[in-house]
Amino acid sequence: MEASQFKSDQYVRFCPGCGDHAICMALQKAMAQIGVPTHEVAVISGIGCSSRMPHYLNTYGFNTIHGRAGAVATGVKTSHPELTVWQMSGDGDLLAIGGNHFIHEIRRNVDLNICLFNNRIYGLTKGQYSPTSPKGFVSKSSPFGTVERPFIPAELVMGARGTFFARTLDVDMPTTVDCMVKAKEHKGASVIECLVNCVIFNNGTHNWIADRETRAERSIILRHGEKMIFGANKDKGLALDYSQGLIPRLIVVAADDERVLTHDAHMADPTLHRMLALMGQEKFTDVANAEIQPELPIALGVIRDVEAETYDEAVRNQINDVQAKAKAKTFDDLLMTLEHWDI
Repeated sequence: MEASQFKSDQYVRFCPGCGDHAICMALQKAMAQIGVPTHEVAVISGIGCSSRMPHYLNTYGFNTIHGRAGAVATGVKTSHPELTVWQMSGDGDLLAIGGNHFIHEIRRNVDLNICLFNNRIYGLTKGQYSPTSPKGFVSKSSPFGTVERPFIPAELVMGARGTFFARTLDVDMPTTVDCMVKAKEHKGASVIECLVNCVIFNNGTHNWIADRETRAERSIILRHGEKMIFGANKDKGLALDYSQGLIPRLIVVAADDERVLTHDAHMADPTLHRMLALMGQEKFTDVANAEIQPELPIALGVIRDVEAETYDEAVRNQINDVQAKAKAKTFDDLLMTLEHWDI
């Protein structure tokens, strides 16, 4: 299939330079690579810039109300399990008003592909701080700097017992497409944190890793079964250090060091996945530390991908089990189990 088959006839109304353009194109490419026909795909969104996505894809779609994409997407998947369901939401839509739905669709492990567009700002409503804006961030709704500590999406996913978490950059199309394909292959709630730029209200928020000249030094693309190596010359690796006490920590070593870790995205225990997902997050959480260059790179690619029963499978299995054991096989049979009289 071709990516053009998944493009709708609607004019794309993202601002010129917005990172959402790249995620939209990546999703079209990923859908073509996956090969599921357009009539077997549903794209569900809430409210926000990213939530316009259903209009730009030649699939079934529903632009729902603010924060409720998860509830609607769950209903779509459980009622039509044959559909491939994508959920498009921003950091405000998904983590603020939609936060409760978000953690529960992950906890339930509904077979959805969730793209979280994280630009650390409310773009559609013109520049208020969001749940992922760093502490001290100055915005229209925090003129003296927000005093709140931000969410780190990976922590929410891991805390809700998530089975799949990936992270990607809007300027890295190949990694974004790869993460989306792997999200579709995963059975369960797949979360992709898409780091996108809001060119109008928070321009350059991810420049410290998005910049082409420094990206190789400040980020690492994790691939299952491969050594955790990064750097412009592929001369650095990640290892665990146990010298500081009972709790190990990640450190940077030479790429040829025997301690360099091999990425295991399928490891059931989330401890190492959480450590990897939190690398470099000081750049995300505190404006005061925004200029500090962390020793550890930020992790991109698929960080966690483990198997577990999905919610929609569990619901269908329960229905089938109850039906198999029930004495009443039809509605008429059910009526006859109640008190009745022959006339």
